[in-house]
Amino acid sequence: MNQVVSYTSQENYAIITIKNGKANAISHDVVDGLNAGLNKAEQEKKVVILTGQTGIFSAGFDLKLMTKSPEDAKELVTKGSQLSLRMLSFPQPIIIACSGHAIAKGAFLLLSSDYRIGAEGDYKIGLNEVMIGMTMHNAGITIAKSRLSEVYLNRSVNNAEIYNPKDAVKAGFLDLIVSENQVLPTAIKVAEMFSKLNKKAHAETKLKVRKQHLVALENAIAMDLKSDISIHS
Repeated sequence: MNQVVSYTSQENYAIITIKNGKANAISHDVVDGLNAGLNKAEQEKKVVILTGQTGIFSAGFDLKLMTKSPEDAKELVTKGSQLSLRMLSFPQPIIIACSGHAIAKGAFLLLSSDYRIGAEGDYKIGLNEVMIGMTMHNAGITIAKSRLSEVYLNRSVNNAEIYNPKDAVKAGFLDLIVSENQVLPTAIKVAEMFSKLNKKAHAETKLKVRKQHLVALENAIAMDLKSDISIHS
C-alpha cells in the first residue's frame, strides 16, 4: 500500500494494518493507504480485518495537519468522512481488531465497520473532539447517530466522555473484548466465519439496512464542505 499502511492477503481474508508513529495518526497517507487496501480487498472479494499497532489502534487525525489551517483541517476531515462512508457501504464485512486506544477518528473507524474486537486493559476509547476544542462536524454526528444509542450519543459527542474497553462495549464502540494477545486470533476466527456469508446477500442487505444513514452521511459531508472546521484554542 504505502509506508504507513500494509496489506496481507490470506485465503479468506485480508489484514490491513495502520503503522504511523506512536499515535498511529490518521494522515492523508493513511487514508490513501486504507483506500488502496480496500480497493484490493474488494477486487479479491476478501473479508477485511483492519488493525493497528500493539497498544494503539489510532489516536485520530494528525493534529499537526488539523492545526495548520482551517483549509487543511477541512481537507483531512472530508477525506476521513468519505472513508467512513465507503467503509459503511463496503461490499465485504469489515472487522476491526482494536489493538488498544481508539480516540476521535480512531473511534469513528470503529463506528464505520461491521464487527469490532477490543483488547482488555487500560485503554481509552471515545470521541474527544469537544475536549480538544473542535466543534463536532456534521459527518461525525451522523456516524455516531447511526451506531450509538441516544444516551451514549450525548455522552460521547457532547461531553467527550472516554470509555475503557468494557464500557466501550456498552456504549456501542466495540462488540467484544478479549485478552490483548487474542485480539487478532479472534478477528481471524470471525473473518473465517464471515467468509461463509453469501457475498451478494451481505452486500445488498447492508445497503438496505444502512440506506437512510448512508444518505444522511452523504448530505452531512456536503454540509461540512460549506462549514468551518477548525480547532478552537
